[in-house]
Amino acid sequence: MSEESVDRSEGFGERLLGALLDQARLMPPQLIAPLIAQEVARIGGRDVSILLQDYAQELLVPLPGRKLHVGQPEPVADSPAGRAFLRAEAVEVPKAHGVRMYLPLLDGSDQVGVMALTLDAVGADERRLLGRLANLVADVLVTKNAYTDQFFLARRREPMSVSAEIQWSLLPPLTMSVPQVKVAGILEPAYRVAGDSFDYALNDNILHMALIDAMGHGLDAAAMATIAIGAYRHARRVFISLAEKYAFMDDAISRQFGPDHFVTAQLMHVNISTGEMELVNAGHPAPLLIRDGQVVRQLESATTLPVGFGGEVPRIRQHTLQPGDRVLCYTDGIIEEHVAGGEPFGEDRLIRCVNRLGEEPTEGVRADLRRLSHTLKGERGGRTSDDATLFMIEWHGGPADHFAVLD
Repeated sequence: MSEESVDRSEGFGERLLGALLDQARLMPPQLIAPLIAQEVARIGGRDVSILLQDYAQELLVPLPGRKLHVGQPEPVADSPAGRAFLRAEAVEVPKAHGVRMYLPLLDGSDQVGVMALTLDAVGADERRLLGRLANLVADVLVTKNAYTDQFFLARRREPMSVSAEIQWSLLPPLTMSVPQVKVAGILEPAYRVAGDSFDYALNDNILHMALIDAMGHGLDAAAMATIAIGAYRHARRVFISLAEKYAFMDDAISRQFGPDHFVTAQLMHVNISTGEMELVNAGHPAPLLIRDGQVVRQLESATTLPVGFGGEVPRIRQHTLQPGDRVLCYTDGIIEEHVAGGEPFGEDRLIRCVNRLGEEPTEGVRADLRRLSHTLKGERGGRTSDDATLFMIEWHGGPADHFAVLD
């Protein structure tokens, strides 16, 4: 197909996207990628690859399929595909016979992966059309992922434990971004995590967040984490206060597992308009408040008993964030891992790592949290013998009831 014969006008683009949406609705998952390659070919694109992030957040792995270009996995760090993924923006690389484009696949604000393709030349029409196409492709992949294992198998790069499978199935999207607040989370070890989990929801102007760590390892820990997250979600949907959420989770764990089992937890409410935050800390290390890239202080609160010990009224601490502040929550596996010499990693070393990375240019919450997690793993000598979870909130504030305005 010659460049002169390719229609990339606004009207053609609307018809192309509509046709893709109509066909994808009833198409089985294994034909989605070939359909995408077919539609890209209609605008002159070739060598189409769909790259999905692996569970360890180290590689972008090509999805296999007819009509797709299936090459080697690309590193998230230091590759054009990785830059598009982490920065959520298109990257163009000139080649001898055209331009290789890497387009982030965004489901809302959560990065699904990257679509790569080659065009003879790239202009404003191509950028506009392919950006919209990439957004639609991300939505289709997320929808089809709900009833196929194809995408899971592509992303899995090593054997995964049953407990880790359970934990990954519990998680919300790893990233959420709206103008007032951004969040990101990461689990380690990705293929063996058992008792750590997190959950969040944005309801009106309140961000609800929970970070948990169930005692023990393996399936017992995964089962407790499942009950804890399920109880939290139920309470979040029928109650209002942090105290009620804590009490409901506490009752669920104690009734199901008895007095010898517990789950440590952090529960938060953040008003995304005002920055007012309520915190219950039930056995976790205190979150870190980060301002201008540096740790300002720990967000201390009176200690509340871990979930499952029964009957205590939780102690709620209030804090007020400033625009641009970040709150870093983490489980004890981050600081209790033993390093060379046998000493624990410790909070001081964690803070030094956060501050050192904070001196570098930010690439956004998702990219910065991933970089921190991998830096901490390197500082631990690559060891993660216990679950080690990070969750970050970045608050900007502003009205939460605005609408987008069409040009």
